Amino acid sequence: MKYFYVGATPEVERVAFEAVRDRMTAELGVAVKELPLPGVEFAFDAARGQFRSTEVLEMLVRHCPADGWKLLALTERDLFVPVLTFVFGQAQLAGRVAVVSLARLRQEFYGLAPNREVLLERAAKEALHETGHTFGLVHCADRSCAMSLATNVRHIDEKQDAWCGACAGQLHRALGAMG
Repeated sequence: MKYFYVGATPEVERVAFEAVRDRMTAELGVAVKELPLPGVEFAFDAARGQFRSTEVLEMLVRHCPADGWKLLALTERDLFVPVLTFVFGQAQLAGRVAVVSLARLRQEFYGLAPNREVLLERAAKEALHETGHTFGLVHCADRSCAMSLATNVRHIDEKQDAWCGACAGQLHRALGAMG
């Protein structure tokens, strides 16, 4: 049997991890297992003060268990790819691994008071988004869909925490083909 794994680097709060894990269990309707992950300090870029998301994905490929069908990882580290200022997350399109950064999903990042509810809602949306990419879903033109492109946190807040009908259908077809 293959499992959908949800993992977290050591600094991720348990409550955020559990919220994402539980959401993935509910949305996918498949067996979900936990996977502790090492820190991602190796991906730190001192010039930018951020972490290279592509290097994190490479590490996740190496850590994905043999019975792992997909691995979604959470980190508190601020991620980037060289052509962008930052990314909320990154995934292998139609691949096995994805990562979501909680750093810019936190109100504190923007100088606002902490708000756990907002953080968990944003984390769920981004988890759905990056997981969708692992199933081959691309960015959706429907701005309310979890698969719509978010270039700032306001875009995340405007999305629904669900896939639109077309994206959900594509994802469920992919799930059926795997199962």
